[in-house]
Formats: sequence, structure tokens, C-alpha cells
Amino acid sequence: MALLEIYRNNVQRKRREITSLQADKAKESKKISDASQKRVSAQKSASSTKSQSTLKSKLQVISKADDDISKANTKIASIDKKIAQKEKELFAEEKKLQAEQAKEDKKRLDANQREFRNINTALVSNRHEHIAISQRQEEIQNQIELLQNLPEKINVLFMASNPADATQLRLDEEARAIQEMIRKSDYRDSVNFCTRWAVRPLDIINAINEEKPAIVHFSGHGSQDNELVFQDNDGNAKIVSASAIAATIASCSDGVRLVFFNTCFSSHHAELAVDSIGASIGMTISIGDEAACLFSSYFYSAIGFGKSLQSSFNQAKAALMLEGIPEDTTPRLFTREDIDPNNFYIIKPLEV
Repeated sequence: MALLEIYRNNVQRKRREITSLQADKAKESKKISDASQKRVSAQKSASSTKSQSTLKSKLQVISKADDDISKANTKIASIDKKIAQKEKELFAEEKKLQAEQAKEDKKRLDANQREFRNINTALVSNRHEHIAISQRQEEIQNQIELLQNLPEKINVLFMASNPADATQLRLDEEARAIQEMIRKSDYRDSVNFCTRWAVRPLDIINAINEEKPAIVHFSGHGSQDNELVFQDNDGNAKIVSASAIAATIASCSDGVRLVFFNTCFSSHHAELAVDSIGASIGMTISIGDEAACLFSSYFYSAIGFGKSLQSSFNQAKAALMLEGIPEDTTPRLFTREDIDPNNFYIIKPLEV
């Protein structure tokens, strides 16, 4: 098996392992939620009863709930460590894949250039084959130009936060749907989809510096107070203000062409982002899991087919309408005054 295929398989395996760990974490978070509900109910009963036997029974329920919550938190901490390790391994495998792909492309380019030079030599020494050689020369030159003019490769940085003490979102399904739609697009080899899970606020700067993305994608919770929800060191919710997000984006804006806030009440974040980034997408109100997943996956599908920013945004909204999901007015596209979204391409197709 070729190295390129091995690295592709390794990347896919690491992503599946991370998805599996995220599912395990969600189960433990569900246990915490269930135990917390039992504890609250038992506390209410204990505070209102006058029966010693009932009080003793409820205190036992509370004690067991506390034990269950403690065990689940311990497991979540262990799972978070495993996820962090798997993400490091995934990052390493993605780098290997990129490097091997670059080697393969260079080999193809070098081979065509060698053949081009050989044909030129043969043309001088054998005039009788001039017509056939000229035709072949033109074909090879076209192949070289095609390789040299392929769309530049871009990184899409998908950053997800799903705190244990917040409503659990299906962010792994969103990431999986985006990856699947990119794989089906014409320019799939030009899009490198990078994921970061259980993101803490400071992870944003590190991830952007490491991946140098063209698109930064935030997926998770947002609030009506124009705040984004990330995770603290214990896996619980940590609120970050709109001004902090805007300052972070401005400080890391080199090379970033689009910021996608796939979170509730994030249009204010998107509007602030265009002060330093050319374009952004945000949600005017809350958005459901199904709508968020469908909208983002079809948006990146259109990007992968070389569509303009406006066309990609419109196709993603149309997908919501076709599925009968009444949230097509929730996403909003923002661009700087000097940018026409109809002529703005993240991946520019060859014919444009």
C-alpha cells in the first residue's frame, strides 16, 4: 500500500477514534445530568419530610448521586486526556499526509518536465517526427500548466466546544457531515479539514497559529448576551465576550478569509469580525442541531465545488428550505464594503 493511502487511512482512523471518545464523553455527561436530577429531587423530599426513615432513604439517594457524579467526572477527565492525545496524533498524521501529497505532486510535475525536455532534444535531432513531437509537446505543456494552476490548498479549522454542564450538541455529526460533503466535491484535494475538540479560549490562538487556516469555524453554544461558550480545564462552560473574540480574530487574521460562527445569537460576532476579516457568517437567533449541521455541510460542499461565497451561502440556505427546516433566515452573511461576495472565492475554479 502506498504511503499516501496509509496516511489517509491513519487520518480517517484517528478521526473515528476521536468521534468514539466524544460519544463516550456524552454518555458520561448524561449520567451526570441524570444523577443531578435525582439529587435535586431527593433534596426536596428530604427537606419537606418529617419521617426519619424517609429522610434516611433520601440521604442515601443523595449520597449515591454524589458518588455517581464524581465517578462520571473522573471518567470525563480521563476521556478528555485521551481526546487531547488523539488530536495530537491526528495533527501529526495530517501533516504527514500533506507532506506526502506534496511529494507526489512534485514527482508528477518533475516527470512531465523531464519528458518535456527530452522531447525538445528529440525535436532538434529528428525533424521527421516534428509534427508528432510538437503535438505531444503541447499536451505535456498543458499538463504542466494544469498542475501548476491547480487551486491552492486551504485549511478549514473546525473548533468545537461542548461543555459537560451545558446542553449536549451533535457537533461530531456536524464535523462528519462537512467532511463527507467535502469528499464529494470537485476540489476535495484542495481542502484540508482540521478539527479541534473541547476547545478552551486560549486554544483558539494556538490552533490558528498552527493550522494557518483560510476558514475558521466555531461550533457550539452562544448566548443572547453576545457571548460564546467554550470549556474550562474541567470541561465545564466558560463564557467569552464578543469583544474578546473580535480582538482574538484581529490578532490572528493573517491568511484568514472567512470566519463561520455556527452558534446561536452569533451575528454580532460575525459583524465585528469583518473589521479585520473579509467575510463572516453568523446566526441572528438560536439555531437547531439539524439546521446547523445541514447548513454548514452544504456551504462547504459548494465551496469545494469552486462556488463563490454568495453562491455557497445561497445554496446552504436552499438546502434548509428543501428539507422543510424553517430556519433559512437565521444565517446571515457579512462582508467588508470593498468585497463583492459574488466575486469572492475561497477556492477559485480553473475556469474562473
